[in-house]
Amino acid sequence: MARRLLDAHFDLFVYNRTIKKTEKLAEAGAAVCKTPKDIAENADVIVTMLTNAAAVENVLQGEDGVLAGLTKGKTVVDMSTVSPSDSIRFAKWVEEKRGHFIDAPVSGSVQPAKEGNLVILAGGRKEEIDAVRPMFEVLGKTIIHFGENGKGSAAKLSINLLLGLTIEGASEAILFGEKLGLEKKDLIEMISASACNTPIFQMKKKAFLQEDFPAAFMLELMAKDLGLAKEEIKKAGMSLPLADAAEKTYSRAKADGTGKADVAAVYQALKQLNF
Repeated sequence: MARRLLDAHFDLFVYNRTIKKTEKLAEAGAAVCKTPKDIAENADVIVTMLTNAAAVENVLQGEDGVLAGLTKGKTVVDMSTVSPSDSIRFAKWVEEKRGHFIDAPVSGSVQPAKEGNLVILAGGRKEEIDAVRPMFEVLGKTIIHFGENGKGSAAKLSINLLLGLTIEGASEAILFGEKLGLEKKDLIEMISASACNTPIFQMKKKAFLQEDFPAAFMLELMAKDLGLAKEEIKKAGMSLPLADAAEKTYSRAKADGTGKADVAAVYQALKQLNF
């Protein structure tokens, strides 16, 4: 995503706790900053995309954090997957500095990011989203404005719930067929030719076939996101049985040591449970 912004001739300032990870971007023309505060002092738009709310909080509020360098009129765009309440909390901190805040997590992983085909799920004021739309259009094929702060994060939990269910559903269908003596390659061909085929199944079918799961989106992050969704479901007073079952499946797979593999490795975890 950073490289796409460079290629589109944006002036880019980058920070990473591990300086080595910024080397290729520096070679491509990015300016490397020593702290998040330096980023905020140099850039008009500050983008965070981190593992969880605790990491975002540290980068915003930590010593030499973004808020220490933020001035009136600058915009913070958090593209992390966090809860709606966390996004609302971050927005208040930024607004206290008279800045603007947008929660804009994305749907899509490594390849869509490289191709600029992410779906950007935005929460915040329309005029502030319009101001950063040129940046979003470099990163994504679709930008959807869901409403005020927190709504982008709510949308991300919704789509990741569906993603988790879809991958687990495909895994269970394949394993069920295998248990009944069917060939996996034939099962994959069947799903691909059926009304149940999906783009994500096509992306993952090679991994299912070869049982090799290099991470495009780590399973442990799906477990985290389903845990966040479960909390929001409880707050809303809803009963969503598939969501509850999926959260348990991915959490168990993470606990069993599959967390660093791709989300499709839920197939492997279920296979170990049943074969």
